[in-house]
Amino acid sequence: MSDNATDVPESHRLKVLHVCAEPRGAASSATLGYVRDQATRGWQVNVATPSRGPLGFDARELGARVAWWDTESGLTRGIAPSVRRLTQIVSHLQPDLVHLHGVKAGLTGRLAVRHDAPTVYEPHRLNSRSEPRRGRGALVRWERYATKWTDLTIHSSQAARAQAQRLGIHGREVVIATGVDLLEFPLQSTNERLLARKTLGLHDVPSAVCVGSLTAEGGQADLLLAWRHVVADLPHARLYLVGNGPQRAALQRAADRLDGVRLVGRRCDVGTWLGAANVVVAPRRDSVNELVLLEAMSTGRSVVATDLPGVAELLPARAGEVVAPGQPEEIAAALTRRLLDPAAADEEGWIGHGHVQRLHDASQTTHEVAKIYLRLVGERRAT
Repeated sequence: MSDNATDVPESHRLKVLHVCAEPRGAASSATLGYVRDQATRGWQVNVATPSRGPLGFDARELGARVAWWDTESGLTRGIAPSVRRLTQIVSHLQPDLVHLHGVKAGLTGRLAVRHDAPTVYEPHRLNSRSEPRRGRGALVRWERYATKWTDLTIHSSQAARAQAQRLGIHGREVVIATGVDLLEFPLQSTNERLLARKTLGLHDVPSAVCVGSLTAEGGQADLLLAWRHVVADLPHARLYLVGNGPQRAALQRAADRLDGVRLVGRRCDVGTWLGAANVVVAPRRDSVNELVLLEAMSTGRSVVATDLPGVAELLPARAGEVVAPGQPEEIAAALTRRLLDPAAADEEGWIGHGHVQRLHDASQTTHEVAKIYLRLVGERRAT
């Protein structure tokens, strides 16, 4: 079946509903990529998302219809009212297909839809370790049960698929690599990096950038411990933490006792910050933030990341370095090597950029997902 919108009569233009409980972050970015592609195809694209973040507003700018779904933060908080509201949205829209983004949307969405429409579930980050210990078993049992209301689960890596299978979560599934918009995060030359630093008002000194929510799982505390060793060898080096979160105050207190560290908060110009870096560091302790690694490599930056499931698939050999989680000494050594030899770091960036071009171009991802939608809708109509 072709994936061109013109293959569907005007009166039967495919109507898709994307549900995302995280209006910013990795799931939000992926959702927006699908919205952009599907709106271009002429499909009727709808998004249900909270109003407390940019996803709904950005989706509306791309031509999607937005239903404000103000579910509470946290996986299990406010489940009953969230399901009721989402059931109303689904009943009103009568979509041909529902795409659920993230674990919270997967939980509430499958309770609301109950397989009345073809349902695609994309966890983006299925990681039971991030839930309270007493809730992990319940989450896994739910995921096993909910496969009966799931036409297809999309995993972003073979590691994520293997994790689900180890937990006994079996169903119809496919692996589609996370994609990045190569136009939004283009390759940055040395001169462009200098321009990015000038734009941001930064010094032209060896610089590392860390992008992500400031949480215990984010690993920024380990990074600040590592930075003590880095500035011992490179007194003029700079570290920038881009993001916000519950650990900001504690991290700021730790940063105030160090040289060359600045917390810049949540930013909408992440690409510029990545472009300004000699090396991008991802010190997470639990699940990998795939999008940050891909965006860093897309801009041609060397990457230092902790060894978590899926990282080996994302970060090719000689594009950076993988270190053990929670080991500041290893993080420090990897950063120091690259900040002392920026030319070598640039070579790693070229390798990473080529890898993203070949395997993680968002246009390829959205094209593959569009074909999946049409296949699933066709199967449902045939029955």
